[in-house]
Amino acid sequence: MTQYKLFEPLRMGDLELKNRIVLAPMTRGRAGESRVPNALMAEYYLQRASAGLLITEATVVAARGNGWVGSPGIYTDEMVAGWRIVTQKVNPTGTPIFLQLWHCGRASHSDFHNGDLPVSASAVKLNGDQIRTPFGKKDYETPRALTVDEIRATVNDYRKAASNAKEAGFSGIEVHAANGYLINQFLDSKTNLRNDPYGGSLENKYRFLGEVLAAVLEVWPSDRVGVRLSPNGVFNDMGSLDFRETFLYTIKALNRLNLAYVHIMDGLAFGFHELGSPMTLAEFRAEYDGIMMGNCGYSREDAEERLAKGHADLAAFGRPFISNPDLPERFKHDWPLAPFDDMSLWYTPGAEGYIDYSPYRP
Repeated sequence: MTQYKLFEPLRMGDLELKNRIVLAPMTRGRAGESRVPNALMAEYYLQRASAGLLITEATVVAARGNGWVGSPGIYTDEMVAGWRIVTQKVNPTGTPIFLQLWHCGRASHSDFHNGDLPVSASAVKLNGDQIRTPFGKKDYETPRALTVDEIRATVNDYRKAASNAKEAGFSGIEVHAANGYLINQFLDSKTNLRNDPYGGSLENKYRFLGEVLAAVLEVWPSDRVGVRLSPNGVFNDMGSLDFRETFLYTIKALNRLNLAYVHIMDGLAFGFHELGSPMTLAEFRAEYDGIMMGNCGYSREDAEERLAKGHADLAAFGRPFISNPDLPERFKHDWPLAPFDDMSLWYTPGAEGYIDYSPYRP
C-alpha cells in the first residue's frame, strides 16, 4: 500500500484532522422548498466522514441571499434544527464539519425575492447563461446596489448565521468569498463600481469581507473560521485586470487573523480568466503563514504534488466525492474511482445520485 502525504494528520487550531483530504463544499439542492436540512443530507455527510474535514454545501445566511433552488439556509430556527440532525450524525465520527456561509448577491433573480431585484456591490448585470429559478429558467437581471445601511445589516446576517451554526453543533464555519457571489462581488473591481467606503481602493473593496470576518469572529475563535477565495475564477462572470493586486492585498489582510485556513481555488488546476498569468498556491504561500487548502479539479497526484512542495497543507475534492463516498480509502489503497462526470442527478430531489453510491468492494 502506497503511503501518501494526504494521509498524514494535521493539527488545525485545537482540532486534529486524521488526514489532509477535505470534502469540498458542493451545492446539491436536497433541502427542498423549505431550505431546511434533512435526514437525507445527514446520511450524505456521514457517508463521507472518512475525510479529515467536511465542508458543507453553501448555506444562505438570510433570505435575501437566496439564489439557488433547493439550497439550504441557516437563518431560521427550523434550519438550525435541521442542521443539528446533520451534526449529530457526523460529530460522533470525530471528523470536524464546517458550515459554509453564503450570499448569492447578483447571482440570483427576483423570482427568489417576491419580485424584488437581487442585490450586489453595484448595479452590474451578470452576463452568462440563464439562471434556474423556482419558476423556470430566466435571464439574469441587473441587480440593485446595496446601501451602506443594507451592507451593515448584511454583516449582521453573517454574525447571526455564525451564531446559528454554533447552535446547530458545527465545528466551525467557512466564509464563502469566492466564485462570484456577494463577497467576491465587493472584492472584484469588475462588479464593484462604488465610490463610497466600500469601493475604489483595495482597502475599501476588502472592507466588506473584513467586516464580515470581524462579525463572525465575535462568535467563533479565529481557528474555527476559514475563508474561501477564487483569485483566477471566471464563474458567474468574474475577473478583473487588477485581480493580482486585489488578492495579494486580501491574503495579506487574512494573514493577520490567525484563521483555521484559507481555501483557495487553484488556477493551475482549472480554467481561469485570460487577464494575466494565473495566481498559484506558491504565490499565496509566500504571503500566508497559516494553513492553506488547495482546490479545483485535483487528481490524487495533483494534490500530492502540492502537499509535497509545501504549497498547500490540505487538498479539497469535490466531484470525485459525489460518486465515491469512500474516496479517502480508494486513494489510500489505490482502488479505482467510480465515474463522476454524469451531472444528470447532481441537483435532483431524493436519494438517487446522492446517497446511493456504494463503497468499493475489493
